[in-house]
Amino acid sequence: MIWQGRFDGEDPLHHRIFQRVQLDTDYASIKPKDFVLHGFAVDEGVRRNKGRVGAKDAPDIIRQNMTNFPVIQPEFVLRDFGNVYCEDQNLEKAQAELAQKVGQALMSGGKSVVLGGGHEVMYAHYQGLKNAFPDRRIGIINIDAHFDNREPDPAVGPSSGTGFCQIAQEGELNSLHMGIQKNSNTLKLFDTAHQFGMQYILADELYFENLPKLYEQLDAFMSAVDILYLTVCMDTFNAAIAPGVSAASHNGIFADAAFMHLYRRILDSVKLRALDVAEVNPGYDQDNRTARLAASLFNEWFQVS
Repeated sequence: MIWQGRFDGEDPLHHRIFQRVQLDTDYASIKPKDFVLHGFAVDEGVRRNKGRVGAKDAPDIIRQNMTNFPVIQPEFVLRDFGNVYCEDQNLEKAQAELAQKVGQALMSGGKSVVLGGGHEVMYAHYQGLKNAFPDRRIGIINIDAHFDNREPDPAVGPSSGTGFCQIAQEGELNSLHMGIQKNSNTLKLFDTAHQFGMQYILADELYFENLPKLYEQLDAFMSAVDILYLTVCMDTFNAAIAPGVSAASHNGIFADAAFMHLYRRILDSVKLRALDVAEVNPGYDQDNRTARLAASLFNEWFQVS
């Protein structure tokens, strides 16, 4: 019942996304270049990180806001494999389940699309990429106000804020973080980012006149990796356009021309194999403003691939 929308006829030139969705359970049916969607209906990591819970309810809301976008690419197919849930606060099990499913999708040649959920989705999504490409250099582009590189608390376990620390402790970390806010990260977290070799672009640097310098940094990062994974935490955006998040950002960035130029440059890369959006919190949203923006970010990829 989620995938419904405005019906303008069977002519492919009139198709909208809901007309190209295939509900699926068989990973063997995936064809190269298919978009493969999983929902990560989990915010246990946000709870552990002392954030506002509610992001577990976002995947279906984002789906609803995707349905009516027009189909631009003639061969576009979106295979929906449903949601992953967290039982008994067992975040680690839910992350492992998503990683296993994402790995299957990628090994079949599909492009992975994941609807969060808290930003603990990032660690799980990345593990799925590692399962599929164990010998490839994977680069993570993280659009976020936060580094999410906290040391896991032994008494609590991993959370939505520990993913990059976990990856760095387990092996090689190649990451570029865009939209980092000085007032959202302690000096310790900046120091940890430097120790881990995490490249970053501050929110203050994301303006139109600075695009040539930002293109240079972005292109250098993308050229140095084999596989690209893009993760977007919605709390990087200003609360005026993204009020429904786990941690609202009243001086966050806007989805303006400068941002969209950089975002589309990432989407244009043939190395991009995975995209997720995290931290949409429907309980705090207004007129689905945040969910609609999240859906639009996915649709940008659907249009160019």
